[in-house]
Amino acid sequence: MYQNPNPSSTPDPTSNPNPNPNPSGSGEGDQSRRHRKKLAQVHDLARRLAASDAAGRVEAAREVRRLARSSAKARSAFAVAAVVEPLVAMLPSHDPDARESALLALLNLAVRNERNKDTVIKSGALPHLVELLRSETSSLRELATAAALTLSASPSNQLTIATSGAVPYLVKILISGSIQGKVDAVTTLYNLSTCRDSSSLTLPVDAAEPLLTLLKDCKKYSKFAEKATSLLEILSETEEGRNSISDLDGGILTLVETVEDGSLLSTECAVGVLLSLCCSSPQKYKELILKEGAIPGLLLLTVEGTEEAQKRARKLLDLLRDQPSRRASEDLRIAAYDIAARVDGPRKAASTAKRLLHDMIKRNMELTMARMEHRAAPYTPKTLVT
Repeated sequence: MYQNPNPSSTPDPTSNPNPNPNPSGSGEGDQSRRHRKKLAQVHDLARRLAASDAAGRVEAAREVRRLARSSAKARSAFAVAAVVEPLVAMLPSHDPDARESALLALLNLAVRNERNKDTVIKSGALPHLVELLRSETSSLRELATAAALTLSASPSNQLTIATSGAVPYLVKILISGSIQGKVDAVTTLYNLSTCRDSSSLTLPVDAAEPLLTLLKDCKKYSKFAEKATSLLEILSETEEGRNSISDLDGGILTLVETVEDGSLLSTECAVGVLLSLCCSSPQKYKELILKEGAIPGLLLLTVEGTEEAQKRARKLLDLLRDQPSRRASEDLRIAAYDIAARVDGPRKAASTAKRLLHDMIKRNMELTMARMEHRAAPYTPKTLVT
């Protein structure tokens, strides 16, 4: 039998020398054991992900996904090169199960963890994600879209994703994907548009029709409407984009409805699109905008919108009034009364509406006089040097 040569210096591990252990010490011991257990789990999964057995790698990836989905601590623990890099290496696999399991594992690691989002990108996942966005398998395309959405939520990743070649494929998802795929694509594109160098995002004109269709069908005050109108405003910066927006049946009407019923942000973006149309070609767009009854919503926006929305609405009203019509005048009176009733109540509505119209007419006259004075300013030649 083994005898301890120095029992005084090496205690028996089965004995309990302290019958009343310190609770804090016990807690530290439990914490240490949990830490060692977590490290062992990470090492085991890393070993299985690096193994040559394809089925074992798939099973390990699924285990990473399961643990990461259920625990924020697991998401942090597994975000190490020994786990992330083998998962990234599985993305271009010819085995659909390997691609899907790796993609889901990476997606769950990145959810609600900014550091992990950056780690996934730095580990080389983005080129593979772009390839998966163009996959012939719709489920893989939409999983890749969900992954792009998650990764694009990190500001440090937005420029990299915007310039990776992913945008055209996200627009294809926007055109032909499932409802969830379209929502994910819109949100991803919106995230990319908010990066510091937003000029790096160029939207294909093909995005106009699905964006307007989705805007037409959604609640105009929703967060989704804010994202859709923001992207439409980017499209309206080019002639091709403006043509795509105005050529769609009901496109201008959808924007007018958003001005009337949208949130502060979606109304600001919607009136920005209408203003861009009207500024680019007044003769082409004035009557189209007036025809859809834009005046009441614009007048309301001059009172209730953001500072930028009010400025845009006033400018657009000035452009529309340069070519007054009987319908526009009637719309102005109706809209002024409607706003007055909301602001001051029915009893004072008539007098308030009159004041609103008076202020608008006065502003219009001031602008007209300023333009006339500018055109009539005499030419003053430079003093001749003799």
